[in-house]
Formats: sequence, C-alpha cells, structure tokens
Amino acid sequence: MMKKRSISASKASLVLFLCQMISALDVPLDLSQPPTITQQSPKDYIVDPRENIVIQCEAKGKPPPSFSWTRNGTHFDIDKDAQVTMKPNSGTLVINIMNGGKAEAYEGVYQCTARNERGAAISNNIVIRPSRSPLWTKEKLEPNQVREGDSLVLHCRPPVGLPPPIIFWMDNAFQRLPQSERVSQGLNGDLYFSNVQPEDTREDYICYARFNHTQTIQQKQPISVKVFSMDSLNDTIAANLSDTDIYGAKPVTERQPILLTPTGSTSTKVELRGNVLLLECIAAGLPTPVIRWIKEGGELPVNRTFFENFKKTLKIIDVSEADSGNYKCIARNMLGSVHHVISVTVKAAPYWITAPRNLVLSPGEDGTLICRANGNPKPNISWFANGVPIAIAPEDPSRKVDGDTIIFSHVQERSSAVYQCNASNEYGYLLANAFVNVLAEPPRVLTPANKLYQVIADSPALLDCAYFGSPKPEIEWFKGVKGSILRGNEYVFHDNGTLEIPVAQKDSTGTYTCVARNELGKVQNEVRLEVKDPTMIIKQPEYKVIQRYGQVSFECIIKHDSTLLPTVIWLKDNDELPDDERFLVGKDNLTIMNVTDKDDGTYTCIVNTTLDSVSASAVLTVVARPNPPFDLELTGQLERSVELSWIPGDENNSPIKNFVIEYEDGLHEPGVWHYQTEVPGTQTTVQLKLSPYVNYSFRVIAVNEIGRSQPSEPSEQYLTKSANPDENPSNVQGIGSEPDNLVITWESLKGFQSNGPGLQYKVSWRQKDVDDEWTSVIVANVSKYIVSGTPTFVPYEIKVQALNDLGYAPEPSEVIGHSGEDLPMVAPGNVQVHVINSTLAKVHWDPVPLKTVRGHLQGYKVYYWKVQSLSRRSRRHVEKKILTFRGNKTFGMLPGLEPYSSYKLNVRVVNGKGEGPASPDKVFKTPEGVPSSPSFLKITNPTLDSLTLEWGSPTHPNGVLTSYILKFQPINNTHELGPLVEIRIPANESSLILKNLNYSTRYKFYFNAQTSVGSGSQITEEAVTIMDEVQPLYPRIRNVTTAAAETYANISWEYEGPDHANFYVEYGVAGSKEDWKKEIVNGSRSFFVLKGLTPGTAYKVRVGAEGLSGFRSSEDVFETGPAMASRQIDIATQGWFIGLMCAVALLILILLIVCFIRRNKGGKYPVKEKEDAHADPEIQPMKEDDGTFGEYSDAEDHKPLKKGSRTPSDRTVKKEDSDDSLVDYGEGVNGQFNEDGSFIGQYSGKKEKEPAEGNESSEAPSPVNAMNSFV
Repeated sequence: MMKKRSISASKASLVLFLCQMISALDVPLDLSQPPTITQQSPKDYIVDPRENIVIQCEAKGKPPPSFSWTRNGTHFDIDKDAQVTMKPNSGTLVINIMNGGKAEAYEGVYQCTARNERGAAISNNIVIRPSRSPLWTKEKLEPNQVREGDSLVLHCRPPVGLPPPIIFWMDNAFQRLPQSERVSQGLNGDLYFSNVQPEDTREDYICYARFNHTQTIQQKQPISVKVFSMDSLNDTIAANLSDTDIYGAKPVTERQPILLTPTGSTSTKVELRGNVLLLECIAAGLPTPVIRWIKEGGELPVNRTFFENFKKTLKIIDVSEADSGNYKCIARNMLGSVHHVISVTVKAAPYWITAPRNLVLSPGEDGTLICRANGNPKPNISWFANGVPIAIAPEDPSRKVDGDTIIFSHVQERSSAVYQCNASNEYGYLLANAFVNVLAEPPRVLTPANKLYQVIADSPALLDCAYFGSPKPEIEWFKGVKGSILRGNEYVFHDNGTLEIPVAQKDSTGTYTCVARNELGKVQNEVRLEVKDPTMIIKQPEYKVIQRYGQVSFECIIKHDSTLLPTVIWLKDNDELPDDERFLVGKDNLTIMNVTDKDDGTYTCIVNTTLDSVSASAVLTVVARPNPPFDLELTGQLERSVELSWIPGDENNSPIKNFVIEYEDGLHEPGVWHYQTEVPGTQTTVQLKLSPYVNYSFRVIAVNEIGRSQPSEPSEQYLTKSANPDENPSNVQGIGSEPDNLVITWESLKGFQSNGPGLQYKVSWRQKDVDDEWTSVIVANVSKYIVSGTPTFVPYEIKVQALNDLGYAPEPSEVIGHSGEDLPMVAPGNVQVHVINSTLAKVHWDPVPLKTVRGHLQGYKVYYWKVQSLSRRSRRHVEKKILTFRGNKTFGMLPGLEPYSSYKLNVRVVNGKGEGPASPDKVFKTPEGVPSSPSFLKITNPTLDSLTLEWGSPTHPNGVLTSYILKFQPINNTHELGPLVEIRIPANESSLILKNLNYSTRYKFYFNAQTSVGSGSQITEEAVTIMDEVQPLYPRIRNVTTAAAETYANISWEYEGPDHANFYVEYGVAGSKEDWKKEIVNGSRSFFVLKGLTPGTAYKVRVGAEGLSGFRSSEDVFETGPAMASRQIDIATQGWFIGLMCAVALLILILLIVCFIRRNKGGKYPVKEKEDAHADPEIQPMKEDDGTFGEYSDAEDHKPLKKGSRTPSDRTVKKEDSDDSLVDYGEGVNGQFNEDGSFIGQYSGKKEKEPAEGNESSEAPSPVNAMNSFV
C-alpha cells in the first residue's frame, strides 16, 4: 500500500500573485497620498478588567497622518485624562488600568480618525466592554429524590458573564461525570437524565462555569440525587401505611419518549449567515430513546453537517440562506416516538459584494468608486467624505453620487480625498475607506532589478513586474535584452504586470525584460528565470509485514536537480517520528530496530527543496503470535461430554488459523497437560468428549502464521462420574525368561483410562491346542505376571482384562505367547565347504529339526579359524571368527580368507536362549595367491657406477615365491623417465649389486615378488650414484616403510638433509590415474598416519619435503587389510590363555613385592633411573592433579612422558601432536608405535608377542573384539 503526492511552488506563487494584484494600486510611500487605516481593534472588543486597555489604530500616508478619537460620538480629549496616552507616531490608545484606573469607567464606543492634507480616514466603531465573571448566587438546593426509571433535569443556571461561560459537570474529585445516550448535558448547561438508574445516586453533582477571558472557574453548590428502586420503595410504603392504605408502588414500567427540551411540538430559531447552527432535542423515556434528524423538503447539507452529544445536537457549520427551513428531530424507542419541528431562518449581517478600492488618477482623468453589499434584510448604503456625511461635505464639482457608486470626471489635484462607504442593517454594519489620489507621475518598476526566479519544469512560472505611474503605464515583456515582444497563447499577461508562463520548460530559462510606459516616460527592468528538474522518488518505500522484535527498513531513494539541496523527513501517521533510538534515519532509508506493536502505522518519506516537495508512503504491519484466549466457560456438562467456549485474544495482525484445546487431569496427573483436539480459528466453542473419573481442566492456545500463543488461563474444574473401564491393556505379550516359566506383560492403562477407582487386571492363560480350562488371577495395578512350572517352549493363549470398583472392561482379545526357551539339542549335519578362490569360500549345511531347536530359530553361526599357513608350515595361536546367518538359511559365504592356508570350521544353530552344539570340525584349504609387496627395499653403498639393493621377503607370501622382479630407469633433471630395465632375481636372494650405472644419476626402482599365481604389489625407491666419489647428494628421503590396517596405515621414513624440513605425504590407489592426494606432516617428525582408507585396497605412497624443489622419496606400495566379517575370538576356554593369565598374575605379584621393598629403601625403579639419566632437560613430567610441571613421584601410578615423545617448547601438550599417534589403532597393526614411529617396548606394560609363523602379523586375541552380527 503506497501513497505519493507532489507539491510544487506554483500554488504558493499563485497566492503571491493574487496578493500583488490587490496591492498593485498601492502608492509608493515617497509620493503624496491620503491616509490609509492599516490596523485597528475589533468592533466588539472585550477586555480583561485587570489589565491595561490597548485600542489599536495605525495608518499610513504622505505626509504622515495625525490621529484623533471620539468616544460615544463626541471628541475624546486624551490630554485631559492622565490614565490615557497615545503611542508616538501612532493613533493607538493605552488606558492605564493597572495603576488605579477602572475598566468599567472606559466602557463605550470609540472611533479613530487619521488625517493629513489630502484627506481623512476613519476606523470602525470599536465597542469596549470589560469581561465579567460573577459569582453564583447562593441558593438552598433540595435533594432530588426520584423513582427508578423516571426522567430528571439538574439545572445549572450559571451567572450571566461576558463572554458567556463554558459549562461542564464534575464530582468532588474533579472528575468529569460520564455522559451517554441516557445522561447528557444540554446546550444551556443543564444535565438531563432520560431515565434514572440506581447507580445515579450520588451527592456531588457539581456544575462548573469556566470564564476563559479571565481564566476563572466558578462552582455551583453540589446537588444530591437519590434514586429509589421499586423494591425499597415498596418496603418504605408498607412500613408507613396501614393495611388498608397499602397498594404498593408500581414496578418500573417502560414509557414512550417525551421531549425534555425543546418543549411543545414546534419552535423557531434565527441564525446569522456564516455562523454555526446548533439545534438540540433531548428526550425522556424507558428504554432510552434514540434521536434522528431530518430536514423537511430537503437534505441535510453534505460535508457541513455533524451530530454531537449522542446525536442529540445537530450542528451545521457556515450556514447560508439556503439552510433556512424546517428541521425535525424524532425521538424513538420500542414503545413509540415523539417529534419536534424547529423552523430555522437564516438572516445575514451585511457582507461585501464589491468593496470600494483606492483610486489613483492623473489630472483630467475619470474614475469610479463602487460600494456594493448584501445582507438579510438588504443593507442601506451611505457615503462619507473624509469622515463627514457626503451630503454635508464640501462640494467637489468632479464627483457625482449615484446610490452605491461615486462617479469622478476630469479630476484635479484638489479632488484628492478619502471616502467612506457604510453598509448596515439590523444585524451589523460594514465600513470601508477608499481614497482618490490625483497624481502625475512617470512610470516606475517596483520589482528589484535582476531578480532571480526558480521554478520546476512543467509548472507555472510567474515573473513579477510590479509598477506604478499616473496615468497607469502599459506593460510589455521581452525575452532577452534585444528579444522581440512576447505574444501568443503560451504566455499570460496579468493586469498587475506579471508575466505567466503556464508550463515552463528547460528552454524557458533566460533573462526577461519588462517595459512600463505612459505619457510621462518609460522604464524597463530585467529578471532571470531558471527552470529546474523536478525532484522524484525513484525507489519508494514498500508495504512491509514484520514480526514483533524484528528489524525493518523502508527505502526512499531520490533523484533531484543538482543545484537544489533536498532535505528528507520521515513521518509516522503524519506526525514526527517517535523520539526513540530504535529509529535510525539513514541517507536513503529508515530502519526500525526491535519492532514493537506501537510501530504499526503509515510511514511517509517527504523530500523538500526550496522549489518543490514530493512524498511517498508505505504501511508497516507488525505481526506477532496471538494473545492467549480468555474467559473460558464450561456449559452443558454431561457424563461424557461438555461444551467449552472462549473469547479469542488479539490476533496481532495475523489471522488465527486454529485453536488447540488441552486438558489436565487433576486427579491422576496434576500439572501435566495433554492434547485434546483443535478447531478452526473462526470457531470459539467446541463439544468435548470426556472420560469417566477424570477431574478435567481445559486451556486453549491460539495459533496463527507466526506461532502459538501462550496458553489461556485454565477453565474451572469438572469431575466426571466413575464407570467401568472402556478398554483393556494393550501390547499383551507372553515370553518365557526361563525354560519352565511364562512371563505375561502388558502396557498398563493410563490414569484417566481407569474410569474409576480400584484399577486391577484379570490375567488368564491356557496351553494352546490342549483342551484345558482357563487359569485366571487378579493382580493389582502392575504390568507383569509370571506363570511358573510350564513345559519348555510351548504356545499359550493369553488375555488380560481391566476392572475397577464398578466392574469389568469388555472381554479382551486373545494373544499367543510361548513359555521359556532352552538351548538347542542337536548340531547341523552334512557340512560341506566349496572353496571359490584364495580369499573366499562357500559353506553348506542341513537344517536341524525344528523340534530340537527348543525355541525361536534365529539362525546359524559358522565358526572358522586358520590352522596354519601352507607356505611356512608353522602354527600360530587360534583366532576364531564368527559369521551369523539369520533364519533358516542353509549356506553362507566366508570372506577375507588368507591365501594358501589351512582352515577349520563348524556350524551351530542359534535360538533365543543361545547356541546349540557344534558340528564336527571341517577342514579346507585355500589356494595360492599373489604375494604382498616386499617388506622393505634399501639402496646403499652408492658409487660412481653402482648401487647395492637389499630387501626383505613379503610379509604375506600367499604361496611359494618363485622369483623377484626388479625394474629401474633413470630420471633426468626435468623428472622425465628414461628406458626401463627389468631383472628377474631368484626367490632365495636378499640383495643385489647393480653395476655399470651412470655417475651422478638418479634412478627409480620398482620391486615386487612373484608366486605361481602372479606378481604381487611393488615397492618403489629412488637413489643417486655419486660424482667424484663424494658423499651422496642431500637432501634425501629413504627407507619409506608402511604398516597397514583395514582403514589406516602408519608411514615412516628416514631423512638426510638440512634441519627443519617440512614433510608431506602423497598417496593414491595403486594403478589409478587419479591425482595424488597430499597430507601435510605436523612438525619435523618422520612418521604419519593415513586415515580413512578403503579396506582391501592397494595404495601407492611417497614422502616429500616442502621447499625442496621436486624432492621426494621413491614410491612404496601397501595394501590395507580386508574388511573382516564380525569376529569373535573364543579364548576364554583356551588352555594357553588360562596359563598366560596365571603367569601374568604371578608376575604382577612379584613386581608388587619388589616395588614395596624398593619403596621402603627409598630407591628408584630401573626405568626411573634410566629416565633420570637420559632425561631431556626441555621435557618435564606433568602433575596429575593440575597439569603443572614438577618432579616425579615414586608413588604416582601414571608414567611420565617418554623421552621419545614430542612435547612443545612452551611445555604444553598440543592436540595436533597426538593426531598422528597410533595409540588409537592398537588392533590390527603389527606392533605399537611411539609418536616418533619407533616401537614401544621399554616403557610399555605390555610385551609384544612374537609371531608364530615367520613374519606373519598376529592380532592379540581379546574378548572385547568379539562381535555378534547378522549377515
């Protein structure tokens, strides 16, 4: 919603132009002229009797006029009255009242005369009256005793003052008495009661009269009113009359209207033209009558008619003769009506049609003075010359009086005079002065030379050429100094000399010349006109809807003429912005912070320049969550229903969408409110269904687009009667916890569902498919019952029925449950294994008979474990793995097997109780696979033309190694690769010397092992032959090694070169063309942990140093461990494990004894001694309690930081220093690593277990690693 308005300077210019036209005949004050009255006091002048009386009379003329006064028609000699003075160079009288004078002595009619040698001007008759504010006459006021329902008038009758006082009614506490259609004040000041009510009884009805002129208030004595109700009046009559006299007061009876004012059926009213017409009708009656006004034979005037005092007063402003007529007021209630006709006559004091205007003539010219006035009755016109009736004034042969006109012919200088025209009737008079001034003057231009006019394009331009001359000069306009005379329709030439350009354009800019000439000469004057671009609002404020406490901005971007300086004003509802720091006025916008409801309204941007003004408005609507409903009421209470009604709160400018009804059960859950129902936002009543035996309270929440209101205040409470339960417990189940019981459970009824006191449950059961009777038991308000002595895993029919003190719930439905399970009795048979490849096998088995399961069949578990590696013929500790297959499945896949190994497996059936016996172990073998990469590749002893290679066999041969393949190629300075050379090396070799190499050349080596199946992953390395038998080139990174788990790998390396190198690790999937991924190594450490790797994937890795152009290690290849199936290591029953635990316990006991002895001797642990001997002075231990550094304590249980660990020099342990540690990755990694990549052994409480089969990795068996998952 937007409004826009634009105000140019044209209207102001037109007003100025009219004023110039009126003053066009003004004679410059340097020329002789008769007197002109310029200021005088009003005709009816009421003065404050406590202050000096000032009667104004100011005039101008050449020569300056002298002044004289008359009082009550005779000369007033001010020199004889010491209290009266006349202001210097003025005719204004000052009557000194404050120094002893009395205003009453100067009452009368005063008239001023201003006179010079060319004539005399006179003022109006000024009637001086001092204001009066007399006191109320004391009177004895009897109390008003009135019967309820009757009418009453309390008379004010204020003292007659000058001017008349303003009347109002108040009480003793100076509070205005409330008024209404029933009680109101009339125009005469009386207080009218159409009918009285008991609440009208009071003793302080006080009428006040305020005399504004003297700023005084007069108070009437308080009036007492006592209203008798019918009941009390009958009691009074019965107490004071005999039985024969008692007839009883009539009850309050309704009455048709009667008029209290005006009286009768007709009246008359005379009002003067231009005044305000006030007509009044006040009626009595019960019920209170309603007033209506009509004009007989016509319509009430539009835009000038108003109704006041609860339509008891008809007000018509600025009345004219056309408003005369009959006005009827009609008072009506349900019993009838009454009317009154007021005949209105509009009279008129004289008013001007044509007032005489000053006349300037040159000798020998002719002219006229016209004096035309109207009125009702028609006024009489009389002429005066220099204040003397024209009939007795000195003769002038050049003038002739013709009614309302004086005609002048061939005037001479002696014809100059001031003429007065008086138009009068019984309602008043008009007096006007107009002079005739005979002059012979050449033209003169009164407008200042080179005056600048500025207007807005497309608006009128008015260029002044105010002039004077006698005879009257002719005016011509030119554009430019030597331009042609302006003519045509595009210009308007006014009589006062003004040039109007109705629609000024940019090309209208320029200099304009006006020329005034008469027979005595000519004169010219130049003015300048500039036409400016209009001011525009190019981005107006827009309608905004904002939530309470939000922020809103209105834009007002303007475009204006570059030579005009605009000012921007913001208004709210056409008034100034609130004085609040939340309102921020920017250059182009208004921002309101933390909006509140009071900010709702219309915001207007007004842009003002010296020439124009534009504005645009937009409405801001502040929305918020609705106010809570109120006045909740319960009606129609029944046993199972009630009607709830409410009154909505303020919707806060966002319509209410719906109402949410909540209830509280004060009997069972006091303070907890539950959802009951919801209804549309247009509905304010709802029929609610109820439950028995609930003490209900309700509340209502209103919801609109913004959100939910606060809850209403709770309704009154309503307690429903008790009844039988309507429903039974839900979720009834029967599941045995032991082989010989049945546990029956259910969800108990909520409090209000009990329908009455004494809630209990009847639990019934019987064995299914057996002709047994129901067994029942009644239990308290619980949710479980256990039946003992049942057969193992048999079905039961179960039902649970609710009951209370009043009876049972309906018959419940039956559910099927089972008694407790026991372990399965038999193992699966006919177990077969089909080896698919070197890492995958498929196992089959026959299902067990269901009757032997003795419970719910959950599936089958396959236990499998590696017996030995066929390539090394060495045994290792058993690590059993488990795969679980849901349901009655009879086969499964075994992933993640190691190639060229011997395995065993067995199968067991699983029910809810546990596992059955295992099937006989089944042996199977996996075929050969490709080997893993060699465990390391070292290049040593560089010479001018040779390098020595050393390597370790693969950690996982996965078969019988047949050979090693070595490939190498040179790398030039631009990292281009040379020809590739391949060498096959026997499997039993572990080193090789390469000869005939180029000196000072970098070579890249690729090394891998082979089995009969194929080649394994390769490892890469780089090395450089030396030049002139000097030391190898620095820097270099060598011996990159990896230790991989399923999803991460520990990378370590050796570095030779300058200190403080910043390392990075690059890695990617082996054989992939994807870009290398790069990880930055924190600090100068020589290890890093790669995380987030994909299980069972071969990766390539290399290490580089930042800042060393193109310098990085050779590539290494590693493979992450396969994604293992859920595993469980069954070691709790293994003999070796039990023996190991016993040995550990014995070792701990011996250690504790040794510690105790050493402690008593004050000695130190060997480890402590070694730490003291080799401690790094920059690394200090931390106290456990507060993290501060201090000495070691022998009594501490926590070990100090190891010498090899990295601790920052500021002696704080940084989090990033531990991010690359392998502490979090103990399972699945070959050994444990310190943060510097070295093995933990010396300070660890654990000892690494040597692998039983060569270099094969071994996970430490732990029951924590057991996992029971279904596949």
